[in-house]
Amino acid sequence: MRLVIARCSVDYAGRLTAHLPSAPRLILVKADGSVSIHADDRAYKPLNWMSPPCTLKEGTGDDEGVWTVVNKAGEKLIITMEEILHDSSHELGVDPGLIKDGVEAHLQELLADRIETLGDGYTLIRREYMTAIGPVDILCRDADGGTVAVEIKRRGEIDGVEQLTRYLELLNRDPHLAPVRGVFAAQEIKPQARVLATDRGINCQILDYDALRGIEDDKLRLF
Repeated sequence: MRLVIARCSVDYAGRLTAHLPSAPRLILVKADGSVSIHADDRAYKPLNWMSPPCTLKEGTGDDEGVWTVVNKAGEKLIITMEEILHDSSHELGVDPGLIKDGVEAHLQELLADRIETLGDGYTLIRREYMTAIGPVDILCRDADGGTVAVEIKRRGEIDGVEQLTRYLELLNRDPHLAPVRGVFAAQEIKPQARVLATDRGINCQILDYDALRGIEDDKLRLF
């Protein structure tokens, strides 16, 4: 990972345009090719970013100090450096990934055993389908034979959608699996996460833990 602290301005040109005026910022360049620009607030959320796959070109000559990041759709993130205050690179190695808590692990196991919860005709390929960036919780096929990647959370938030997006980008490069669509499954899905998932063509599925376990609702029923 490369960490650069610099006074810079940033311009994004794509489906929309955006401009960040000159200010000191942190720029992260990760091994997966992603580039993100951060301010000293907003917790983990960057001011702007470019998700992989993308390429970073550092300018030379008259363009020295200008970084241009381009993704496969031709969108550009242009970072104009005015002063670099810090520039270092660090080898982090392979991350073991997030260890799910007991509820998430059990949800994965239960959903794999009852994969038809996602829809009639669904069949399981395997749990913990390994990729170069970590395991996909569940890989399955729908009634039409299409490949579906499922990310399971106890509480569905934006970072879970981002995680599934990265898996889908990688899985769709495999001609034996593509096209692969995504399902974001959780006991509760935050509104912002649902909006982002919908924008990216990812379906959302609310999981009823007790129903998956075969426990009947104890509320009174007419029938």
